[in-house]
Amino acid sequence: MLTSTLILIILSLLTLTTLSDQQLTTDVCIIGSGIGGSSVAHFLRQYSPTVSHIRIFERHPVVGGRMATVTIAGDTFEAGASILHPKNYHALNFTHMLNLKFNGPSASESSFSLGIWDGEKFLFKTIDSGSKSQVVQYFVSLVNSVRMLFRYGVSLLKMNNFVEVTVDNFLRYYESKESRPVFSNVEDMLKWADLYNLTTQTLEEELLGLKFSPLLIQELITVITRINYGQSVKISGLAGAVSLAGSGDLWSVKGGNWQMAAGLINQSDVTLHLQEEISSITNVGGFYELNSTNGNSYTCQITVVATPLDELTTKFTPQVYIPERKLQHTHATFVRGCLNPAYFGLNSVSDIPELVGTIESDELPFTCISMLKEHNANDFTYKLFSRQSLTDALLDQIFSTRSETKRINWGAYPHYHAPEEFAPFILDDMHLYYVNAFENAASTMETSAVAAENIARLILSRLAGEQPSGLYGLKSSTSDSNLQHPEL
Repeated sequence: MLTSTLILIILSLLTLTTLSDQQLTTDVCIIGSGIGGSSVAHFLRQYSPTVSHIRIFERHPVVGGRMATVTIAGDTFEAGASILHPKNYHALNFTHMLNLKFNGPSASESSFSLGIWDGEKFLFKTIDSGSKSQVVQYFVSLVNSVRMLFRYGVSLLKMNNFVEVTVDNFLRYYESKESRPVFSNVEDMLKWADLYNLTTQTLEEELLGLKFSPLLIQELITVITRINYGQSVKISGLAGAVSLAGSGDLWSVKGGNWQMAAGLINQSDVTLHLQEEISSITNVGGFYELNSTNGNSYTCQITVVATPLDELTTKFTPQVYIPERKLQHTHATFVRGCLNPAYFGLNSVSDIPELVGTIESDELPFTCISMLKEHNANDFTYKLFSRQSLTDALLDQIFSTRSETKRINWGAYPHYHAPEEFAPFILDDMHLYYVNAFENAASTMETSAVAAENIARLILSRLAGEQPSGLYGLKSSTSDSNLQHPEL
């Protein structure tokens, strides 16, 4: 009897030792090298020494995901995710930590001219002094503020307050780990920060409920949502609020925002697999087998999907289920040349605003045109956003001259609606995670980093056997039987 008991104790100790060794040699595979995937790797390294090996798979030849640059006539411009808010603290910390340089708005950029175009005429245009004097620009900016206040009334002030309240709630995600739960589903994460209700109705419904001026909603707010998300005010209230926060004194990383992802990967002791697409992920009991289109096979204890599944062809065994979702495609067209003033009913190219925004209309071929750089009086670099590709024939109407044109088709962000449905952070009952589940709340570089930080903590807490905090008595998103995406 004593011998049997000793054997059982020894076997138990051996089992515990084996489990401990597994935890200390955790292999993590991350699919996607954008800000989400690179941030997961960074936070795993920062929060725990137990992860022994991290692989990142990227199907493209460069890292960065939807952060990318384009070169036009020797000048480099952001082609994908372009702007960051002053209170995007993860991005700020990454930029400082990696010794990257900031691109802040210059005085001239802060006072750029804006026009709201309806396809036939400008409904509103700010005054452009054309002066480089900061004093003159300040007074012109003041006059423009008064003119906008006169047109849109106190709703303009309400808009600023609406954004500030949303940003303040979002700032809760930067609280210390001791006071901030680990979230196992998006709904809990949003409710904890008092943001969930904004996903249950459209931005238009939210603002009308707050007694916003219909004119402000139809013009200026629509211009902003079309620029930032390529969509109308029918998007969810939270995505709309984030879109409105994406205007004002913003910043970017000098040389390209993609450098944040590259730097995080370099500092996280990652094995990077470029131009290697994962074709299948199979749960084989205790670990995952990943097969790539290059013919390679990998085994991982933990797998993190950090790229939208909506247009991915990866096969999952067993199947995973997420709400059906469409991506909003934004066609970015870069042109070196000169706009045609006659197209806008104007006499001179100098009369065309530096940013041409548009109202919601199926007749309009583009959502916005922004001037990126003035080379001389008749030579500029522009960026156009549109929902469909712009043909050469159309571009020849919009421009009087074109010396270079580049087109990029981005599956940029979710097609938002309300109420929103959310995919689970945990795609199975083991260790298959999905960073981009949070994108149905809002899609930005910073929200991806915030979601990635939570995913890293979620992984480590579940490895340690801790139950992630469940708030408000909500069901876990992993048990939602209504989630459907049968093609995955």
